[in-house]
Amino acid sequence: MKSFKSLLGPMRVPFLFLTPACVVNIFNEYFDFKSGLDAKTQRTPFSGGSGTLQAEPEMEKSVLVMGWVTAIIIAAVGIYFVILRGWQLLPLGLVGIFLVITYTIWWTKNPVACLLAPGLGFGVLMVMGTHFALTGTYTWTAFIASLLPTFLVSNLLLLNQFPDVEADQSTGRKHYPIAIGRKASSTLYGIFLLLAYLSVIVGVILNLLPIFSLLSLLTSILGWKIFQSARQNYEDIEALAPSMGMNVIVNITTPILLAIGLFIG
Repeated sequence: MKSFKSLLGPMRVPFLFLTPACVVNIFNEYFDFKSGLDAKTQRTPFSGGSGTLQAEPEMEKSVLVMGWVTAIIIAAVGIYFVILRGWQLLPLGLVGIFLVITYTIWWTKNPVACLLAPGLGFGVLMVMGTHFALTGTYTWTAFIASLLPTFLVSNLLLLNQFPDVEADQSTGRKHYPIAIGRKASSTLYGIFLLLAYLSVIVGVILNLLPIFSLLSLLTSILGWKIFQSARQNYEDIEALAPSMGMNVIVNITTPILLAIGLFIG
């Protein structure tokens, strides 16, 4: 066990942080290819899959094996932290693994689940789980801090679904742009964006987050521009594409600014 600890070293938590994203993308790539969805999507740089299996269909089985191997690696590292920190980490780990493996085949069939699952997985579960893995405790500060990426990641997936409405509907998916339309979904995007920034403000008011956490609000101007673009260009995917790129920037930059604020505070 000691040599195993040395092998993982300081990379343990970042490794555990990155591998769920790999598994979700791998399984998503596989199941979208199998369902024929990839052949129907209007691909953009930010949605519609990578097209790898369409270009090299002989890699189908290898991709599936890679997905399961990566999932097993996540489970193994998770078990290590359960042994290291305690069983209290186990519920989050089990829910996380379940979300990762079943997202494409189950959660995409229900609008509410499809909207919330990505945010919960890469927000609440990941932030709370990482905090517990590092400290051995759960705190309200970690929970409040997790809400920002929760709402932002759900918004990332929501906006990326706009180009795929017709293709997704043809394969049985049912997310909000299908259920209520792109226009109403752009309003939903605005609501989640507001909730993301409000979560930080509330955290500061409740003294759960330091005042410097408000640095994360710097991206709100960019977020507002994305929202306005979604309201105006919800049917024009080509015009919406730059905002989808800005949405990625908001998802990366805002949590970094929050982390800087937490570090300074």
